[in-house]
Amino acid sequence: MDAEPVNQVVELRLTYRYIKDHPWTVQAINGFLSAYFMEKPGFSVQRHFDELESGMHVWLCEIPPNMKITALLRRLQADIPPCRHIQPATDQSARPQYVIDSPE
Repeated sequence: MDAEPVNQVVELRLTYRYIKDHPWTVQAINGFLSAYFMEKPGFSVQRHFDELESGMHVWLCEIPPNMKITALLRRLQADIPPCRHIQPATDQSARPQYVIDSPE
Protein backbone atom coordinates (compact mmCIF):
# COMPACT_ATOMS: atom_id res chain seq x y z
CA MET A 1 0.00 0.00 0.00
CA ASP A 2 1.38 3.43 -0.97
CA ALA A 3 1.87 6.02 1.72
CA GLU A 4 -0.14 9.21 1.33
CA PRO A 5 1.94 12.29 0.46
CA VAL A 6 2.70 14.39 3.52
CA ASN A 7 1.64 18.03 3.67
CA GLN A 8 4.34 20.62 4.31
CA VAL A 9 4.16 23.42 6.88
CA VAL A 10 5.48 26.80 5.72
CA GLU A 11 5.67 30.16 7.46
CA LEU A 12 4.15 33.22 5.83
CA ARG A 13 5.59 36.30 7.56
CA LEU A 14 4.63 39.97 7.39
CA THR A 15 7.32 42.43 8.49
CA TYR A 16 6.82 45.11 11.13
CA ARG A 17 7.78 47.79 8.61
CA TYR A 18 5.07 46.66 6.16
CA ILE A 19 2.46 46.44 8.94
CA LYS A 20 3.41 49.93 10.17
CA ASP A 21 2.91 51.34 6.65
CA HIS A 22 -0.29 49.35 5.98
CA PRO A 23 -1.90 48.24 9.28
CA TRP A 24 -5.04 46.88 7.60
CA THR A 25 -3.07 44.22 5.73
CA VAL A 26 -3.03 41.83 8.70
CA GLN A 27 -6.84 41.52 8.51
CA ALA A 28 -6.72 41.42 4.72
CA ILE A 29 -4.29 38.48 4.77
CA ASN A 30 -6.43 36.69 7.37
CA GLY A 31 -9.43 37.03 5.04
CA PHE A 32 -7.42 36.02 1.97
CA LEU A 33 -6.09 32.87 3.66
CA SER A 34 -9.60 31.94 4.87
CA ALA A 35 -10.92 32.22 1.30
CA TYR A 36 -7.91 30.29 -0.05
CA PHE A 37 -8.71 27.49 2.44
CA MET A 38 -12.23 27.25 0.99
CA GLU A 39 -11.04 26.90 -2.61
CA LYS A 40 -7.85 24.82 -2.27
CA PRO A 41 -8.29 21.32 -0.83
CA GLY A 42 -5.47 20.39 1.52
CA PHE A 43 -4.50 24.00 2.35
CA SER A 44 -5.04 25.20 5.91
CA VAL A 45 -3.76 27.74 8.40
CA GLN A 46 -2.59 25.98 11.55
CA ARG A 47 -1.85 29.10 13.55
CA HIS A 48 -1.50 32.88 13.34
CA PHE A 49 0.54 34.79 15.90
CA ASP A 50 2.44 38.01 16.51
CA GLU A 51 6.16 37.34 17.02
CA LEU A 52 7.21 39.78 19.73
CA GLU A 53 10.97 39.64 19.09
CA SER A 54 10.73 40.74 15.46
CA GLY A 55 7.33 42.46 15.39
CA MET A 56 6.29 40.18 12.51
CA HIS A 57 2.93 38.52 12.08
CA VAL A 58 3.37 34.84 11.27
CA TRP A 59 0.92 32.39 9.70
CA LEU A 60 1.78 28.68 9.83
CA CYS A 61 0.23 27.24 6.67
CA GLU A 62 -0.12 23.58 5.81
CA ILE A 63 0.12 23.01 2.07
CA PRO A 64 -0.32 19.84 0.01
CA PRO A 65 2.75 18.50 -1.81
CA ASN A 66 1.41 19.51 -5.24
CA MET A 67 0.74 23.15 -4.27
CA LYS A 68 3.18 25.91 -5.16
CA ILE A 69 3.37 28.61 -2.48
CA THR A 70 4.52 31.09 -5.14
CA ALA A 71 1.03 30.91 -6.71
CA LEU A 72 -0.50 31.88 -3.37
CA LEU A 73 1.96 34.77 -3.00
CA ARG A 74 1.23 36.08 -6.51
CA ARG A 75 -2.51 36.10 -5.84
CA LEU A 76 -1.98 37.74 -2.46
CA GLN A 77 0.11 40.52 -4.03
CA ALA A 78 -2.91 41.52 -6.12
CA ASP A 79 -4.92 42.18 -2.92
CA ILE A 80 -2.43 44.18 -0.86
CA PRO A 81 -0.27 47.30 -1.41
CA PRO A 82 2.99 46.90 -3.36
CA CYS A 83 5.38 44.53 -1.65
CA ARG A 84 8.18 42.10 -2.25
CA HIS A 85 8.51 38.61 -0.89
CA ILE A 86 11.72 36.87 -0.07
CA GLN A 87 12.60 33.39 1.08
CA PRO A 88 15.42 33.68 3.61
CA ALA A 89 17.97 30.89 3.71
CA THR A 90 17.21 28.37 6.44
CA ASP A 91 18.75 25.05 7.32
CA GLN A 92 17.22 21.88 5.90
CA SER A 93 15.39 20.95 9.13
CA ALA A 94 13.67 24.35 9.49
CA ARG A 95 10.28 25.24 8.01
CA PRO A 96 10.43 27.22 4.76
CA GLN A 97 9.72 30.92 5.36
CA TYR A 98 8.26 33.48 2.98
CA VAL A 99 8.60 37.08 4.16
CA ILE A 100 6.39 39.88 2.81
CA ASP A 101 8.06 43.28 3.14
CA SER A 102 7.85 46.80 1.76
CA PRO A 103 9.57 47.27 -1.59
CA GLU A 104 13.00 48.88 -1.27
